[in-house]
Formats: sequence, structure tokens, C-alpha cells
Amino acid sequence: MFTYMDLAIAFLISLIATLLLTYVVNKFAVVIGAVDKPDYRKKDQKPIPRIGGLAIFAGAFLGALYLQPSHEHLPEILLGALAIVITGFLDDRFTLRPVIKLTGQLIGASFLISSGLIIEYLTLPVFGRVELGFFSVMITVFWIVGITNAINLIDGLDGLATGVSTIALITIFVMSLIDGQALVTILSIALIGANLGFLYHNFFPASIYMGDTGSNFLGFMIAVVSIQGLFKEVTLFGFIVPLIILAVPIFDTLQAMFRRAYHGQNIMSADKRHLHYQLIANGYSHRKTVLIIYGFSALFGLLAILLSSASMTTVLVVMLLFLSLLHIFAELAGVVMGGKRPVVDRLRKVLRKMEKGKSR
Repeated sequence: MFTYMDLAIAFLISLIATLLLTYVVNKFAVVIGAVDKPDYRKKDQKPIPRIGGLAIFAGAFLGALYLQPSHEHLPEILLGALAIVITGFLDDRFTLRPVIKLTGQLIGASFLISSGLIIEYLTLPVFGRVELGFFSVMITVFWIVGITNAINLIDGLDGLATGVSTIALITIFVMSLIDGQALVTILSIALIGANLGFLYHNFFPASIYMGDTGSNFLGFMIAVVSIQGLFKEVTLFGFIVPLIILAVPIFDTLQAMFRRAYHGQNIMSADKRHLHYQLIANGYSHRKTVLIIYGFSALFGLLAILLSSASMTTVLVVMLLFLSLLHIFAELAGVVMGGKRPVVDRLRKVLRKMEKGKSR
């Protein structure tokens, strides 16, 4: 069993290893030509190395290795992660077709399923524990592939996916400590350290991107720890907790899919209408946009922690706060009511009045 000191050391190993390895990966990316070139969706005017995920993977591995985790599903988790990282790396270097990327993600998911790491049941209000039976494998695959791609899609601004995934992992880490989920605690702290070590290089203005190598790996690992740590809980709203933790990337992915389907576009096609691009289009700077999304992600994480062991009255209050915050976030991004922002504008008027009152 590990102590808090062990966790702190593992965190530092992951952070320092990733921080230093990123310099090596940066040079390696330039040598092999794995660089992100400017296009209509990117503000950068020079090529940026884009396989930073290799440093995240290596740093997290070293941090977790220090704690010497032991678990029946661990070999398959590692093999699945390797399949995901290899697929992401090949895409960063050669730009794979969507069907090939999906195949790599399915291979990664298949390792988990073969080990028995699946979502066996959901805990729902009124119905309680609902056994999934035959549908458990299908829902598990959908969750793994969905979250993997959700983190990938939100990786559009410097430091965005790194920060959002870190906030989600911190939330899961706190909940795993409360619930005594050893493997989830180990994987989460190692990934948090690796992310923060990489964020030093990746925050605006970034000198390197994580690429699909990193975003797919982080999405896959967040899916893994949520299956192991969150779906195993039998609290009243156990199923909703991971959805709240990952509300920003999930919301962005769903609105992108519906938007593209509505306009008759391929739902896998890239565009410049993700939530982060919409915030920039509404006048927020690159840095401020990232910080706004960090803020909402942190609030959602806090609400998820409160929801995990709350009474029915608290649950209703938390859900109301969550839906209100989600609506405000959607207004800021200009994706509701034809771009109108009644709640945000009202809040701004209130804040201005408060500021004027203080100045007097």
C-alpha cells in the first residue's frame, strides 16, 4: 500500500520526467517531420512539433512505475494505451484516414474488454442499479471511443486539452482517495504530474503540441479510470458523475456532431466552430478563452465531487447549478438562442453596477 508521500514522489517523477522528455521529443518531432503546419483553423504562423504525447505517456509510465501498482486489469490497460499511442503517433506523422484511427481505438478498447474491465451496470435515479447484460460491451466501447475523441476534439488551443484533462483527473483523483480506489489513484496522480510537466511547454504560446498521440492517450486513460473508479460506485447518481466531470469536452463533441449532421457534413470533418473557436470569435483572447474553459471545467469537477455522496436535496441543487453553468457556458460560446446571451448580459450588468457602487 502507498502513502501520501509515495503519491507525492510519483507525482514529481511524472512531472519532472515529462518536463525534461518534452525537450527530447520536440527535437525528435522536427527530425522526423511530425510538425503541425499552419492552416485556416490555426493562428500559429510557424510549424509546431506535435507528438508531445510521447513525453506525457513516458512520464506517466515512470511515475506509475514508482508506485509498483498491481491489478488484474493492468497488463491490458497498458497494452490498450500502447495501441492508442501508436495509432496517435502514426496519425501525427502520416495523417491517417478516420477509419484507421477508429480501428486503432477499437483495438485499444478490445484489450480492456478482454480483461473484463467493462461497464457492467449503471446507477440511475428511481431505477437504482440497472444491469446492462448484453449491452455492457457495446456501452463500454462507446464510452472509451467517445471520451478518447472528445479530448481529441477539444485539443484546438494551446494548453486547452492538457488543462481540461488535468482538471478531470484531479476530480477523479480526489474521488478515488475518498473511495479507496488504489489503481485509479495511482494512474490519476501519474497522469496529473505528466500533464502539468507538459503544460509548461504547451500553455500559450505553445512550443509543442500533444497531437493525437497525447489527446487520444489522455482520453483513453480518462475513460479507463472513470470505468474503474466512477461506474463501479452505486450512489444514486453514479452514472451522471463522469458526465459532469467531462461536461465540457462531451458538450463540445455532441454539439459538433449535431451541427455537422444538420448541415449535411461528415461528422468526422474538421471545422472552426468548436466551443473554443466560438469563444475567440466572440471577442475573447486565446489565453482568456482557455482560462474560461478551465474555470468551467473546475466548477463542474467540484459539482461532481459534491454529487457523488449527496442527499436528494443536495443533488437537486447541484444539478440545477450544473445546468445553469452549462447554459451560461453555451451563451458565452454563442451556441444558443441564435447567438443571444440574455443570462450573460444580465450578469455583466449586475457586475458593472457592483463595480460602480464600490468606486463611489
